[in-house]
Parts: sequence; C-alpha cells; structure tokens
Amino acid sequence: MRSVALLCWRVWLTLAISTACFPALAQEPGVLPIQIKSRFISNFRLGSAETRFGSFEFIGGLDMSSASERFGSMSAFHFLDAGRRFLGVTDTGSWYAGRIVRDAKSRPVAVEDYRLAPILGGDGLPLDGKRDSDAEGMNVSGQTVTVSFERNHRIAEYKLDLESFASLPKILPLPIPKEELRTNRGIETVAYAPANSPLQGARVAVTEMSLNKAGNIFAAVLEGPRKGTFYVQRKDGFDISDGDFLPDGDLLLLERKYSIITGISIRLRRISGDSIKPGVTVDGPMLLDADLSYQIDNMEGLDVWQAADGSTRVSMMSDDNFSVVQRNLYLEFRLAE
Repeated sequence: MRSVALLCWRVWLTLAISTACFPALAQEPGVLPIQIKSRFISNFRLGSAETRFGSFEFIGGLDMSSASERFGSMSAFHFLDAGRRFLGVTDTGSWYAGRIVRDAKSRPVAVEDYRLAPILGGDGLPLDGKRDSDAEGMNVSGQTVTVSFERNHRIAEYKLDLESFASLPKILPLPIPKEELRTNRGIETVAYAPANSPLQGARVAVTEMSLNKAGNIFAAVLEGPRKGTFYVQRKDGFDISDGDFLPDGDLLLLERKYSIITGISIRLRRISGDSIKPGVTVDGPMLLDADLSYQIDNMEGLDVWQAADGSTRVSMMSDDNFSVVQRNLYLEFRLAE
C-alpha cells in the first residue's frame, strides 16, 4: 500500500512542478454554487481500524470531488459554529463557504451549500493574477475576517459576508519586514489567541518558510501587550502550512514536508502561548506525525473548534492544486488529552 502511495506521490510531484506556472482561472463576479460529492473516510491509517493517534482520536473525514473545474485549491478555513458552517479562502483568489452534514454520531458525512465567490480588491473588482490572489491564511473573530496573502505580501481585514461576499479589504500594516518575506513562502497562518490567554486575544501571523539568519521561521504578534516579531524553530525540513489556538492559549501548528523519496509528511506541533514574546524563538512537542501510510494529502488548512459535547476538535483541509492526482480531503480529530 505504501509503495503505491509513493508512486502516486511522485507522479503528483512531477505534474505539480510542470503546472506550477499556469495562471489561475479567471474570477467572475457573483456567487457560484457547486455540487460536492463526498466519500466518507473511516480510517486515518491505511489498512488499520485504530482511532487513537497520540493526543488525538480520529472522528472521520471526507474525500471530496466535483464536476466543476473551479472546485479545489482550498487553503485556510474556519468553522463559524460547532462544526457545521464554514468559510475559507483559496490560493487562487476565492472565498469558499458551505456546511458539513453530520450523522447521528456527529461524524462528517457530506458537504452541502458549497459556493465560491471572488475575493475583491480595494477597487471592488475580483483579485487578478496569482501575484495578488494568493490567499493563504484566514481566521474569523466576530464579524471580522482576517486574510493573509503571499507573493504580494499583505494582511487584510474583510467584513464577514456570507451572502454576496462583497466586502472590500482594509489593509493592515505588515508585522514582519517585507524584505524578510520570501516570494512563495510568506504569511501562511493567521490565528486569534483566546481573550483570556497571555496574548489577550491578539492575532498571530506565522510564515511558511521565511527564515532569519539562524534558519528559523519568522512570525509576529499583530497587537496587544506582546506585539512584535518572534520566531518558530524550524525542524527536520518541515514548513508551516497553518495554525490555530487551543482553548488553553497554546498555539497548534500544522507542518508539512515534501520529499521525492518519501513523499509528503505532516505533523502537529504545540507551542506554549506563554512562550510567545517579542524576539524569542519558540518550540514545542510534536503531537501527531503522519506520512503517506495515512489518509493525508497537501494539508493546508487547520481549525480548532469546540463541539456541542464540549470536546475540542481539530480539523484539517487539503489543497489539491487543481491536480488530477491530488485529493481534497477534510479530516477531523478529537483532542483526547
């Protein structure tokens, strides 16, 4: 099974490299409904019925597909309630929104009401071209949606609008010097710390792989008493693809690594919220590791949320890069500490 997965990975890598410079599909004004076909994923590890993986219990997942050529390339996402309605961004300049349907055991079984709409620029027109439309990080607090973009590096605030998606951006000051942000390795994570945490509700931005002289990853607190730049220790060649805060104020980071030999690997690292201060380099324990012997792909989005039963859930979304050999996956875990 692993050898087949590795073969598929190598084919994917070849196709991904060969299509990397193709332009994104042109964005059209308006909201586009899309029908999603979902296959339930019952086992996280291929060929195994185990459900416990370190600190996490696997709840279930979805392998999603659509006849629409516009479905895919999903980056960050965030649940707007207890694991049902969600909002996200694609790295081709679109909002996506929908609803997870759950069975009697509260497992995800389908996606309904999925729709796409272009992210608008300050001129009220859809973002045009990969340089301006590469949205990578996103999070929501109340009626404010904060989105980070790379290539043309910036962080913008939008008003939450699930009907027309017509909000215009308010550009925020970059918390990291622009000259330190790498072209395709910019701000990948935007997360809101809990209000009762040491960061007092501040937003935190973490780059994918913009490195300081010590080889560690640039990050920053955008506001509050600990406003300023800090660094995440880079380990084992892994880069940051997203992150979110746990209820206790610790930062959970989603990391990934590509290799032509071993394929793709992901892991989750927990950073103490109290350790995040200007000028410091933070690190923390790995809570989950997975490679192609697990149901993973190019995992781009991470959201931490509270279920109706009070448990903490951690959900991940993958980005298929519009590749025929990659998948759009949704994976859900219960934090079982």
